[in-house]
Amino acid sequence: MGRRILNEALRKMVNADKRGMATAQLQPISNVMVGFLNIMKERGYIKGYQVFDPQRVGKITVELQGRITDCKAIMYRQDIQAHKIKDYTTRTLPTQQWGYVVITTPNGILDHEEAMKQNVGGQVLGFFH
Repeated sequence: MGRRILNEALRKMVNADKRGMATAQLQPISNVMVGFLNIMKERGYIKGYQVFDPQRVGKITVELQGRITDCKAIMYRQDIQAHKIKDYTTRTLPTQQWGYVVITTPNGILDHEEAMKQNVGGQVLGFFH
């Protein structure tokens, strides 16, 4: 359930960003989606987000910044070891200067740079650039 919802939400954000909209409404929501958006906010790809009514179906309003070129969730389960993260990012991202791969680890949801610093592996959630 979570990966399909995440992929649909990320595609809504990319489409709204390409159309020049200032905000995007994401519904339904999940905790994984909130973690993914938190990393995007930390890295400066979105301005911010607000979560409304998280106990029920809920919705998230995302303030876009116009920096998102592409953003996708990996639909199949893909485990990655700590020493193979660098190889995976060079295959997935267009360049090494920008873009991030988001990974669920035992330490929480991290981008690939933090996962390499902490030397932990996990499952690949998706990427954005």
